[in-house]
Amino acid sequence: MYIVVTLATIVTMGLALIRALLGPSVYDRVLAVNMFGTKTVLLLSVIAFLYGRPDFLDLALAYALINFIGVLAVLEFFRNRVEGGEGEVR
Repeated sequence: MYIVVTLATIVTMGLALIRALLGPSVYDRVLAVNMFGTKTVLLLSVIAFLYGRPDFLDLALAYALINFIGVLAVLEFFRNRVEGGEGEVR
């Protein structure tokens, strides 16, 4: 059962990677990278359960936080670049 979950997660990670490379817009690519990060957290959690290593859950939570902050930073960068407001303070 867990092997099926692991394989399904890896397949969806591959599909997200393809979407990130071929996405028609920047926002599609950012969404695909965010999904890849989320699936990585899920995969780390499954591996932590399978091997009985609860310390992997700490790594998964740290990776989830880094993924969230990174996606917000990239979206803010592209929003400022599109608006032409680099250096503006709101």
